[in-house]
Amino acid sequence: MLVTNGLGHGKEKSWLRLEGEQAFIGIKAVPGASKTALAGIKDGRLRIRLAAAPEGGKANAELTAFLAKMLSCAKKDIVLYLGERSRLKTVILPAKSAKKLEKMLVLGKNMV
Repeated sequence: MLVTNGLGHGKEKSWLRLEGEQAFIGIKAVPGASKTALAGIKDGRLRIRLAAAPEGGKANAELTAFLAKMLSCAKKDIVLYLGERSRLKTVILPAKSAKKLEKMLVLGKNMV
């Protein structure tokens, strides 16, 4: 699957790039929300609202925990690849988990 918007080039999903058994997910983190939830796709990135402050790695920890719980995978399988101190992030996770995430978005699950 090819992507656009800084994660590669092509015409398919700009927030998702599959490479073998790994998936690269472009995320726009929105810390300080009342609850952690998916907030759709905007500007070629998956928006995730986080009920954590953007200080001391709290928002990154919340993001990893949320993705792991939602996708039923281990936290160690989710790697913050880019954006440790930015709202624009890229995470790597197993391709099978990315496919599950894509299905959830289509069905509108875990969305605000």
